[in-house]
Amino acid sequence: MSTDGETLPDPAATASATAAAVYCTGLQYAFGRTKAVDGVDLSVRAGEVFGLLGPNGAGKTTTIRAITTLLPVPSGMVQVFGHDAARQKMAVRRLLGYVPQQLSADGGLTGRENVSLFARVFDVPRRERAARVEQALAAVDLTEAADRMAGTYSGGMVRRLELAQALVSAPRLLVLDEPTIGLDPIARTSVWERIAEVRAATGMTVLVTTHYMDEADQYCDRVALMHQGTIRALGTPGELKAEVRAQRSDPADGLPSLDDVFRHYAGSTLSASTGNSTGKEGEFGDVRRTRRTASRVG
Repeated sequence: MSTDGETLPDPAATASATAAAVYCTGLQYAFGRTKAVDGVDLSVRAGEVFGLLGPNGAGKTTTIRAITTLLPVPSGMVQVFGHDAARQKMAVRRLLGYVPQQLSADGGLTGRENVSLFARVFDVPRRERAARVEQALAAVDLTEAADRMAGTYSGGMVRRLELAQALVSAPRLLVLDEPTIGLDPIARTSVWERIAEVRAATGMTVLVTTHYMDEADQYCDRVALMHQGTIRALGTPGELKAEVRAQRSDPADGLPSLDDVFRHYAGSTLSASTGNSTGKEGEFGDVRRTRRTASRVG
């Protein structure tokens, strides 16, 4: 819309951006000549669990880093609860809790010390810190292990500790980049149970990337499938499965799985590097090695 040569904002788009927890319009980002994200339009509703899915190299982590202000993007491309990620970085960061792929817990500190450190980093008021740290540890079921060195934690405990670090600031938006990578099914379930409990208690919005389609199917209200830097499909897991079924030559084959949906839009199978070949919950060092490998290929 324009008047006298001046472009005015679209009222409908402005209203949508203000109401959404995350609103991306035409998001682009390139590393040199390689375009990692190519015109992503995305709206995450307040209070929902939203899954961003796609093969390695699809642009998921780059999108997450743009949303969390870790990558610079032009003004107007990303908003978090109505705040522009380019012009209002600190306002956006105060609304976020972020658990990256890379290890963020310090093995040389206790669990309590790790969470306390994040409370200071996120400027939790001094008079509230002790209580907030206790609440965060209790929320992820680490109260009993809080005074042990994090370096002695199992893989699932490390990931729950990182979740506590993200929750100590009471974020409105929790961003999780491959939160259960390298964990066995029991540890994965434990992490998701903690996420679901905190979300139910606080109403926070959760934005998650994952390669585990069963997690996305069970825990996400809606999902978006990315491939080669663009969004190829978006909807509830049930809607996307029904769409793929309708496109099959023989719909009588039955409802496809979310893995089938993934392959349909991405044209590739899940990366073997995202699993845990040992079938056991790794220790602190194992988590570090798994994350480093994942960050190189993701």
